[in-house]
Amino acid sequence: MDFSFAFTPDLIAVFVTLFVLEIVLGVDNVIFISILASKLPKEQQARARNLGLTLAMLIRVGLVFAAGWIISLTEPVVTLWGISFSWKDFILIAGGLFLVYKAVTEIHHKLEGAEEEHGEGAGGRKSVTFGSVIAQILLLDIVFSLDSVITAVGMTSNMVIIITVVVLSFGIMLFASRFIFAFVNAHPTVKMLALSFLLLIGVFLIAEGFHIKIDKAFIYGPMAFATFVEALNLTYSSRKAKREQKKQQS
Repeated sequence: MDFSFAFTPDLIAVFVTLFVLEIVLGVDNVIFISILASKLPKEQQARARNLGLTLAMLIRVGLVFAAGWIISLTEPVVTLWGISFSWKDFILIAGGLFLVYKAVTEIHHKLEGAEEEHGEGAGGRKSVTFGSVIAQILLLDIVFSLDSVITAVGMTSNMVIIITVVVLSFGIMLFASRFIFAFVNAHPTVKMLALSFLLLIGVFLIAEGFHIKIDKAFIYGPMAFATFVEALNLTYSSRKAKREQKKQQS
């Protein structure tokens, strides 16, 4: 790995590309962490979010230093059904299945109205512990970090660039996580949309593990459009509520 650093057009282009990718993956991570942390008592939620993001950064940096080992994970270890699987593939499949399971479970709970009942047994809150939430966050941190680092190492061997991008994006996500957490939990439709995104990402990870190539544009394009439509709906609902409030006051 290369520890040298010099501003060149190519290096700047790589830096910007990696930074954008880290932010996109970071938002996915924050949404997942926010949904898991929301099940904890309020006094533990911020701690879980911050610890989850810190672990994500440390795992990414650690994997960067273990780049040689990371690259070895992409080597085929077994062939099944005519597909050569590597350890990376198995990790992506396991992570994708876990993400699909969590997203479907959370969507089911919301459709059943378990969260609205606020009963200790209704939504399963009593069985959720701080340790179990952190363990789940850690599992997805490893999956997201592995995919992120393999992509980064494939683009550049300059460790200064990769680590700088990871730390910078971590700082932004740590700052934004509180606002994303509050926004997602304040708007039920946004939370449902976020869960749908996580379900989609889980399916994408499984497909990638089975060497089914899906252009990420087909994943993030519809997600961006759905987010835009939801923003329009929220704006419409907010303005409609203000108009009705003015009518009542007059």
